[in-house]
Amino acid sequence: MYHLRLKGEHYQMGVKRGTIFQKANISFPLHLDTFQLDHGKESEKILREFFPEVCEEIRGVSDTIGADYLSFISWMLCMGCCMYNLENNIPIEIRGCTAFAYSKDGNIIYGRNNDLPPYLRDGSKSEIYSPQNGNRFNITTSSFINGEEGLNEHGLAVAMTFVMTRLEKIRPGFNSCFIVRYLLEKANDTETAISLLMELPVASNCNILLADKNGKMVVVECTPDKKSIREAITSDKGSIVCTVNSFTSDEYASYDDSNGDDYDSAKRYKVVMNSFIDKITSNYLENTISLLKGEYGFMCQYEDPNFQTVWSSIFNLKNLMIYRAEGDPRKKKFITDSRLHDIKFGR
Repeated sequence: MYHLRLKGEHYQMGVKRGTIFQKANISFPLHLDTFQLDHGKESEKILREFFPEVCEEIRGVSDTIGADYLSFISWMLCMGCCMYNLENNIPIEIRGCTAFAYSKDGNIIYGRNNDLPPYLRDGSKSEIYSPQNGNRFNITTSSFINGEEGLNEHGLAVAMTFVMTRLEKIRPGFNSCFIVRYLLEKANDTETAISLLMELPVASNCNILLADKNGKMVVVECTPDKKSIREAITSDKGSIVCTVNSFTSDEYASYDDSNGDDYDSAKRYKVVMNSFIDKITSNYLENTISLLKGEYGFMCQYEDPNFQTVWSSIFNLKNLMIYRAEGDPRKKKFITDSRLHDIKFGR
């Protein structure tokens, strides 16, 4: 996993990344069909309306590496949405992540297993952004510029999970990974993030988990047509919210086009919720690590060699400390990442 720091004006951050790509001789096979290119171009208009800064960052990359801007950003906007024929990819998108947040005894903890084809593991990144006129944040991604999860300096965690969408239902708009980036940079807490998210056109089905240091946590179930807020489950043991690769609410079940091929989403969801009650009791970091490692039930024990947990993360939303296993958490140790904490509070 790469660990990059980016600071300053957006276009120049893009130039810095493009220069790194050039030095590493990284190229991008932009094999888009007509549907994807049209989707990307229309989605770029929407992205530019709401988040022009990130468009300039992408232009900084494309200008530096000599790529056509519209083709390059269209490729990025198809990720996690309609990228079904990318070179070296599987026929359809495969993403099986589990994300959750909980509040217990004054602790606000977020956890995630990011499950993907293993060829994406080595190129994954954990990046610190300090953008001009925006929040400072850590974003973890199997791509770049956008991401699957992150934590910002205000103690707001944002994460996505993929839900299959038939092509005829996809609309121009933000894909889930650009939603994560937008909210990390623009929102200070869960309520503000909800307000911003409700205004965004969303390209395809996804879940967006939001949790802040004050303990406000929700999952927003999103489709191209509508969005719904699923509140945390609260009891005398605390509060928890979890998202997998399906819609949990009955109202949205008909929008899920996976036909049950969702890498045991229901099983993973149940393990998280049951573990919160029975297993996460006192040593919250160690208990959460055990949960992500699958010691309390099925979480990352995939039998398909072409689908694995490529990283696991834990965020402490109050002190901004991050713990990450860069690979299968059963085999890799969780390493402390204090970069965001150090930026906010000093060493």
